[in-house]
Amino acid sequence: MLSAILITYDNEDTIREAYGLCEAAGYKVDKLIRQKFLNKARYGIGEGKMLEIKEISDRIKPDVLIYDEILKPSQNYNLASKLKINILDRESLILEIFERRATSSESHLQIKLAQFRYEMSRAKEKVRLAKQGEQPGFMGIGMYEVDSYYNDIQNRMKSVKSKLEKMGKQRALHREARRRVGLKTISLAGYTSAGKTTLFNLLTGETKQESPELFTTLSTTTRKVLIDKDPVLISDTVGFISKLPAYMIEAFKSTLEELKYAEVVIVVIDISDSEVELRKKYRSCLKTMADLDVDQERVIYALNKSDLAEPDQILQKAEFIGLTNSKKWVPVSAVTQQNIPKLLELVKKMISNPPQQIKEIPRKQDLSKFYEQDDD
Repeated sequence: MLSAILITYDNEDTIREAYGLCEAAGYKVDKLIRQKFLNKARYGIGEGKMLEIKEISDRIKPDVLIYDEILKPSQNYNLASKLKINILDRESLILEIFERRATSSESHLQIKLAQFRYEMSRAKEKVRLAKQGEQPGFMGIGMYEVDSYYNDIQNRMKSVKSKLEKMGKQRALHREARRRVGLKTISLAGYTSAGKTTLFNLLTGETKQESPELFTTLSTTTRKVLIDKDPVLISDTVGFISKLPAYMIEAFKSTLEELKYAEVVIVVIDISDSEVELRKKYRSCLKTMADLDVDQERVIYALNKSDLAEPDQILQKAEFIGLTNSKKWVPVSAVTQQNIPKLLELVKKMISNPPQQIKEIPRKQDLSKFYEQDDD
């Protein structure tokens, strides 16, 4: 593993996720720098802290500095110029993870498109710096001629977008074929590492790679299963994450748009998270689904890892994020199979009946119904 200095917010949940991102990208954190604010104008951090980090960097000689926030091109350049090491902000780190995890030709193209859009958003600043005689080599301009740099990215983007559009049309044809034969589709969604793939494997009998690492799934996998003797299709999708820029969602649109057309979307939530972390991830899921125009009337919430929390804690957390007024959530465990039949029963009702006909989930006094012995 390559070594890294990590700068992130002084919050345990945030630190844990940042460590997870670093590990998923292949970096070992040799030094953690906690900061209350990461939005100072010149360097993202204060100049005094930057000089302190330079001393640390000169001593431990890391391969990269990872900045767990989105940096402006000028901030990236300023840090790289002072520290003399490569700077990865949150966006570029996620792109590296995507690149490592891509397995299908479509996901490779989606990541290429996201990388080009990341570069496009910074190209003008790089060109400006280069024309002033600066050397923004730390920012990835490489050996490109300055005058052709921007146009080169545009041309390469067009090629990738054209290929993805063809794949998107093929997906649309598949959806239409499924609609004609009456096949319903269920899509799994949720924050990365919430347990979507584990639940997918349980429901389908698949053996897709399961991992606590972030972004195990980047390509959509669809399998046919029977729910009460009726065939349906279940799809696993790429996980959401906070501060995921619009251009990354756009790059994965051909994959994520399956959520828009599914009859039911099961949003998997890790109910073992702390309340603050849970709310952050829940809001991130809502925002991403809103960006994709997913109809909330077709959404079910599976509160996964319920075997790691007490019933009262689950209800308290559901209330904390505002789910208790919804009729469409079930505490489940993809590991112990707790309440999986109840989840499938709710899915069947969603498919066959209008949302308003679904019975309301029991309140606190009879939450125990969720923990009765499941029928064989």
